[in-house]
Amino acid sequence: MAPTYRYDELSALFINCTLKRSPETSNTEGLVDKSRGLMAENGVTTEVIRAIDHDIATGVWPDMTEPGRQSDAWPELYAKVQAADMLALCGPIWLGDNSSVMKQVIERLYACSSVLNDRGRYAYYSRAGGCPITGNEDGIKHRAMNVPYSLQHLGYTIPPQADAGWIGEAGPGPSYLDPGSGGPDNDFTNRNTTFMSGNLMPIAAMLKQAGGIPAHGSRRTEWDAGCRADSPNPEHR
Repeated sequence: MAPTYRYDELSALFINCTLKRSPETSNTEGLVDKSRGLMAENGVTTEVIRAIDHDIATGVWPDMTEPGRQSDAWPELYAKVQAADMLALCGPIWLGDNSSVMKQVIERLYACSSVLNDRGRYAYYSRAGGCPITGNEDGIKHRAMNVPYSLQHLGYTIPPQADAGWIGEAGPGPSYLDPGSGGPDNDFTNRNTTFMSGNLMPIAAMLKQAGGIPAHGSRRTEWDAGCRADSPNPEHR
């Protein structure tokens, strides 16, 4: 069946926070590919990046070479983040929580949270965010509380049902792409992946068509200049 809607002007960036370097098989990427395929059918341009393949420095400066690190791949990746209408932070579950790579990526996103756009607002505004998750231990919903919270705090808009995931049996067992795991055919996972992908696209499209979230009351430049008309006790009154 042909898609009802088209989103040819939209782009989505998937940052895979697996601990496995390319070309090693990533189970998270298996789930990512399913979401990317759904978006591509609707005209979205997609890209996936494995964060661990890049020399991302640890820290909370936008460019960690400024405080003295020898190299930092984040500024180049940040340009891709800024160019995308949708950002999906994807990764495995370790000890019921995010991978260390996921935490590093979120920290580096946060490092750029003070950057303003040409409208005087935080630069992450007017983009949609979500999180596909894989693993063979409990933690999907815990992770789904943590990652979207981080994204919305930075300025991303989180649609309904913005998470999807797959976990196998508790404890050691087959991973998502392993033969016989049942992961790629799991109805619950496929439903949530479809809904997550389907909800990200219209939210991103509405934001783009509207020129972003209305800027009234959330311009950092105006606040710093003392224009605080919506504040209970603005200093300029």
